[in-house]
Amino acid sequence: MTAYEIVVGMECHVELKTKTKLFCSCAAEFSDDPNRHICPVCLGMPGALPVVNRQAIEYAVKAALALHCQVQLTSRFDRKNYHYPDLPAAYQITQMFYPIAKGGYVDIETSKGCRRIRLNRIHVEADAGKLLHGSSGIGGAGDSLADDNRGSTPLIEIVSEPDIRSAEEARVYGEKLRTILEYAGVSDVKMEQGSMRCDANVSVRPKGDPVLGTRAEVKNVNSFKAVERAVHYEAERQIDLIEEGGVVVQETRGWDDEKGISISMRLKENAHDYRYFPEPDLPPIILDPEQIRAIGLTLPEMPEARKVRMVSELKLSEYDSEQITASRYTADLFDETVTLGAEPKAVANWIMGELMRCARTKGVDLAAIPVKAQNLAALLAHVAEGKINNKQAKEVFEEMFDSGEAPEVIIRKKGMTQVSDAGALEEIVQTVLAGNPKSVEDYKNGRTQAMGFLVGQVMKASKGQANPGVVNQLLTAALEAMK
Repeated sequence: MTAYEIVVGMECHVELKTKTKLFCSCAAEFSDDPNRHICPVCLGMPGALPVVNRQAIEYAVKAALALHCQVQLTSRFDRKNYHYPDLPAAYQITQMFYPIAKGGYVDIETSKGCRRIRLNRIHVEADAGKLLHGSSGIGGAGDSLADDNRGSTPLIEIVSEPDIRSAEEARVYGEKLRTILEYAGVSDVKMEQGSMRCDANVSVRPKGDPVLGTRAEVKNVNSFKAVERAVHYEAERQIDLIEEGGVVVQETRGWDDEKGISISMRLKENAHDYRYFPEPDLPPIILDPEQIRAIGLTLPEMPEARKVRMVSELKLSEYDSEQITASRYTADLFDETVTLGAEPKAVANWIMGELMRCARTKGVDLAAIPVKAQNLAALLAHVAEGKINNKQAKEVFEEMFDSGEAPEVIIRKKGMTQVSDAGALEEIVQTVLAGNPKSVEDYKNGRTQAMGFLVGQVMKASKGQANPGVVNQLLTAALEAMK
């Protein structure tokens, strides 16, 4: 592949988290029973007139501002005409000629350094329905059934320029885009549920050649790791084809993640194949600068700005800040916990360590974790004050993760309160010394490792509730007195 350059442009479809669909009052809920949330409008029945969802437009503007786009004061809807079973109206309402936003960029960082990926446009459109193939429900095993709950759900399509130059960059671009949109609060961006879907337009060309090669669009990619694999495979496929004297054709290819290959689906259509024309039933979207400014003010602190602040003000490392800001949930949890008085580095360690471990091993999405900032801050305070040790704190945290209970409740329930009172521990220390004369003699003879054994015996005798620091002090004083 060293003689060729990979060129990739991404098209990312992002479902907007409105309560209702783009042009009707049906619930934007497509995980319910099939065809429960449908009406004449979203089915495109004759005489049913669409009305634009204001919230969807505001979310689209918000996403555009978060991505540094130029929001257009006037945008229009068009009909994209094609026949497919998941599109009952036989057309999709989209924005072909006058999109809601143009330009913009996403800055990414890979193993090769930092790069800026330019955006071409963002447009609003209605999603299609969903086909269920080989269902054994109402139809037979070989049938395909149409569920139109998702039909007409509002989404934005974010189209990049062909600026991506490697499979790694394609993955990192998608991950960064997801993070920005999550921060903006316009979508839950869950690829596994289809609320964010990415298509990669892949081509190759000899290095140094300014002319773009013929592209193939790879679809059905449902994770960012799969995006990386798909781009790498498709680039290799095209290079092998060229080297063997073949010709790359413009086509749509489906990605089979299990087999790790792309499969030809159909020749790629051009714009004229869809017979676009202006949507006759919808007026243009007219915005004024003050509306756009007001929407911009609702944006939170974005990931790049947060990362800079965490490094400069809170003295986190670049690595820690990158990990913490990768998700708005972890970034919010970090900031709120620090605001409550917890030490920043300790908070970062617990989020990157125990929280991430629990989320990974239990298969829980970060946004669904019940751990609250006040509880995490309280747990860290218990550790700092010596009320529980680190081992106990990890056990408490795991139960906090599962139940959402406050650490005080869990500590009390488990009888974990750490004993720091020297008087209460002195008797245990003397009992341990009396019961382990060999270890005492070893310590007297300079074998300091005996101290660790004796500390362990005291911890065992106290059922893990003794403060290790106090135990060390008491044992040292007692042993030194015996010399």
